[in-house]
Amino acid sequence: MNTNFTQKNSAATQAIAQELQQIIETTHVHPWDRIDPHWKDQMTQAIAPTSEVACLASPQTVAELAEIITCAHQNHWGMIPAGSGSKLHWGGLSNSTPLAVISTQRLNQLIDHAAGDLTVTVEAGMRFAELQALLAKANQFLAIDPSYPQDATIGGIVATADTGSFRQRYQGVRDMLLGISFVRADGKLAKAGGRVVKNVAGYDLMKLFTGSYGTLGVITQVTLRVYPLPEASQTMILSGDQDAIAEAASALLKSALIPTHADIVSGAVMETLGLESGTGLAVRFQSILPSAKEQMSRLEAIGRSLNLSCASYTNDEDVALWERLQTRMTVAPQSDEITCKIGIQPAKMIMLLHELHQLSLPAWSAQIHSASGLGRFICAGDLLPNHLLKLRDICQTNGGFLSVLQAPTALKQQIEVWGYAGNASNVMRSLKHQFDPHNLLSPGRFVGGI
Repeated sequence: MNTNFTQKNSAATQAIAQELQQIIETTHVHPWDRIDPHWKDQMTQAIAPTSEVACLASPQTVAELAEIITCAHQNHWGMIPAGSGSKLHWGGLSNSTPLAVISTQRLNQLIDHAAGDLTVTVEAGMRFAELQALLAKANQFLAIDPSYPQDATIGGIVATADTGSFRQRYQGVRDMLLGISFVRADGKLAKAGGRVVKNVAGYDLMKLFTGSYGTLGVITQVTLRVYPLPEASQTMILSGDQDAIAEAASALLKSALIPTHADIVSGAVMETLGLESGTGLAVRFQSILPSAKEQMSRLEAIGRSLNLSCASYTNDEDVALWERLQTRMTVAPQSDEITCKIGIQPAKMIMLLHELHQLSLPAWSAQIHSASGLGRFICAGDLLPNHLLKLRDICQTNGGFLSVLQAPTALKQQIEVWGYAGNASNVMRSLKHQFDPHNLLSPGRFVGGI
């Protein structure tokens, strides 16, 4: 948490709030002293202690949003786009001042649900849980498992590329994104893609916006691919020797089995799942009931052949299991715990877990998607920076990365949050300059301080 943050509420910040109140209703422009404490907590974890937040503005229409951004562009005000604010504490600290936080939470309408085409178009501020409830009425769902599912908005999920365990079967957010509309940094409207599955126009632009953390534009509307709800959902967790777990994961990926989730879990999270400490492989099958049962049986045979313990979960137990796992691996915004997004070559996942056990880190948990090597690592906030950097070095040496999503402000000021070591930095800076030449959108929050 940003315990050193103080807000001065200067004349400059007051002037911004007053000007934005000329664009949208006064009741939806909140100066710092009238911002809800929940939002304040989130904001203070998104900015450097020397920065100032002028206000929180929540337009109701795309036209209002465009006018606000045009005004900010003309006056060179920094802006932090947000949905509900549930993931504002992720990423780097903005060191620009003054700043206006622009929320799309009132842009929350269902535009179109083409059930027969398996597509849905919504405004960016619609909450994930609300969209899932609407889709469920047509026996469909969005195959994403984001953090803070009750609060997360669709625009925020796209902006942070927050997919979750469904990645095993359905890949990432950008693979579900069929169309996108957004407001540019100068207030102009733009769009890419369309509402049909076969349309690939603007595909690269949609890739750019996925995971861009609001640095290229403010998303207003998205079209996504959806899927039929499965008839049955069953899970099996194999646990035991780490090397045997690695063999089981490899055998699973080489088999004809088609899991929707296949995560390697280790550390304190094992106790959350009601298992002995160590390492496990959590595999979920969602299909018609006979298929789910048959696949569970085949996975159990793999586990038994490797002397692994096998625990099965069906129906409500299955749902509760994945809810507990998600809750444990999603740290509350006000917590001092550290959350990292990690990536490593799948063949090296167990080696990384060996290192984690040997470091004797405080209260840590790890969850890694076995097919992609992407996952999440969390631990207590008193983790030493050199331990974090050692883990980053291990990931990078083995074709991966370690980026800090959430951590105490002091730690974020000590290390480079993203830790990007690839060769695309110049390309990213060039793209940022083309989309936002004055660096007004989420300044300093992305890779390399972009």
